[in-house]
Amino acid sequence: MRFFASCARGLEYLLADELVALGAGRATAAVAGVNVDGDIACAYRAVLWSRLASRVQWPLADFECPDADALYRAVAAIDWPQHLAADGTLAVDAHVSSQTLRHGGFAAQRVKDAVVDTLRTAEGVRPSVDTDDPDLRLHLLVRRGRGVLSVDLGGGSLHRRGWRRAQGAAPLKETLACAVLARGDWPALYQAGGALLDPMCGSGTLPIEAALIAADVAPGLLRHGDAPPTRWRGFDAPLWSRLCEDARSRDRRAELPPRFHGFDNDPDAIAAATTNAAAAGLGHALRFEHAAIDRLRAPAPGRGLVVCNPPYDERLAAVPALYRALGDALRTAVPAWRAAILCGSEALAFATGLRANRRYALYNGPLPVVLIVCDPVDPPARADDRPLGEGAQMVANRLRKNERHLASWRRREGVSCYRVYDADLPEYAAAIDVYTEDAAPERRFLHVQEYRAPREIPEADAQRRLRELLAAAREVFEVPREQVAVKTRERGKGGARYGRFERRGEFIHVREGRARLRVNLFEHLDTGLFLDHRPTRLRIGELARGGRFLNLFGYTGAASVHAALGGAARTATVDLSRTYLEWAAANLADNGVAGAAHTLVQADALAWVEADRGSYDLVFCDPPTYSSSARTRADFDVQAQHARLLRAAMARIAPGGLLLFSNNYRRFRLDPELADEFQLLETTAGSIPPDFVRSPRIHRLWEIRSR
Repeated sequence: MRFFASCARGLEYLLADELVALGAGRATAAVAGVNVDGDIACAYRAVLWSRLASRVQWPLADFECPDADALYRAVAAIDWPQHLAADGTLAVDAHVSSQTLRHGGFAAQRVKDAVVDTLRTAEGVRPSVDTDDPDLRLHLLVRRGRGVLSVDLGGGSLHRRGWRRAQGAAPLKETLACAVLARGDWPALYQAGGALLDPMCGSGTLPIEAALIAADVAPGLLRHGDAPPTRWRGFDAPLWSRLCEDARSRDRRAELPPRFHGFDNDPDAIAAATTNAAAAGLGHALRFEHAAIDRLRAPAPGRGLVVCNPPYDERLAAVPALYRALGDALRTAVPAWRAAILCGSEALAFATGLRANRRYALYNGPLPVVLIVCDPVDPPARADDRPLGEGAQMVANRLRKNERHLASWRRREGVSCYRVYDADLPEYAAAIDVYTEDAAPERRFLHVQEYRAPREIPEADAQRRLRELLAAAREVFEVPREQVAVKTRERGKGGARYGRFERRGEFIHVREGRARLRVNLFEHLDTGLFLDHRPTRLRIGELARGGRFLNLFGYTGAASVHAALGGAARTATVDLSRTYLEWAAANLADNGVAGAAHTLVQADALAWVEADRGSYDLVFCDPPTYSSSARTRADFDVQAQHARLLRAAMARIAPGGLLLFSNNYRRFRLDPELADEFQLLETTAGSIPPDFVRSPRIHRLWEIRSR
């Protein structure tokens, strides 16, 4: 079966790894959750053991849901006496995104009506609603005309662990606290003998969750005790009891050493933390002390982990001075420790003065936050830590401005690979792209592509400016030299051209929407992923559902991956390069969509599509401006041959199908005769993402349909 585990945004990949460790056959990150392939025992283990999931939803029905009446009929068709007693209690949560169902409360009411009417008809008694502690909690999701109705196996939000007796003004959710600890690699540090310190501990969430992780305590045991988490009639109580018995045998709270320390300037917070620690059975292992941040001291010898959730919302009136004081205190007290600090914004993270090795965009409820991981807190000075010169500082200021401008868009859209600079300052002529690795620990890479300098600029000046730009980029993004790929132009006969590239054999994986894609930043001029086509690829994923997709000049197959993940019945990827097709095969395999339904063809795309007799609902054609091949002894020129190419591709389009045609030749002119044969609509403006607005001519895009 496939079930769904929801979580706060930003925790999806951590949760996917956790669920695989709990026995999932496969766990794929989605928006605010993870799709899991696993049996019911795996789902129960997620309820019992997951430290990151908010809910675990086991599907009862998947159905077409064009409107409220169809929703009612589909729910009423379920055999409800198998799931709920007629005199039982019920609660329904709903999330809807539909043209006809726009209000979650109304959709939940229709589900409740269908359940109640069915049971009343069958048994003459109707269940009642209990939103706090129902026998059966249901969850409805409606999206793109389909509905999924699921049982909430945990009976409610899993962030409630059962130990919280007191809390402060803005308590941190336990699930987010565990994400902070995971990103700080706390389990490994504890096993190595490390201690934990929270200099602003509040009601103790971070130290308590750290101790529960160290003691191998299942969160579900504290939350539910011996009772099943739900009274759903389909719940396997004996299986749950066996899992709980195993979890109790692993509990090591009594053996925990006193390596967990919390400080806070508020005596009421210290009292709350002490009460909560006792409720969690950890009073002997946790030490809380009333102390101001400027009196912070190392609580234990050796190394350890600092975790902290300093105030940042409007109620607590955070100021940069507090973050600066925190950074200063940590550098003085624990300079060699690792730190994982949850900051309210990039600006507040910068105010700490700490150099982050990694950054993560997370959400604390509705609030976007930034988690920085510093290891160590105060690293030794490096040779390239010299203050930036005037020119480099000017570039750094522009990079920070661009980062702030793009931040809300990137968080909203989940963009982790993007262009942050494109010759914004003409004398510093280069493009800088950021690639965030989809791995733990997460790393950021920079891809810097130098543009050709005017002939009147001396070579020495051009090289100096490039060095200044690189120094600024490394400082702003806090990446080491080995994570910066630089493509420089060399002057010589025939004009300037790019020099030799590094041969490192290094691929990294990055995330784009649902797709996990390989890029190689160092060995080629192009990385394997054209970032300007991000919106088009995402749209292909939406358009391809249930259809046949053809990717001409397929490159590394990113568009084919999106189509397959979007539900395409089959895909075909055509490219002349064996290297790119092997790359495409790896991308498909990495996303679990390889197989007979997704074919790869090594061929000249124009010759192949003219000979093909297949039929396709969606075609993406993004040819190069010019290419030549010794293998086929044929050259391709997009301006000269695009009409022939498009006519051949349109001959393969099924009725009602769509061809997306793009190219990046700046002087391209579409053959006017094509307008007499096909419906043409240029959609270039809408296909340029926000990070490429300075380069509106980066590509052109048309939608082409049969007349």
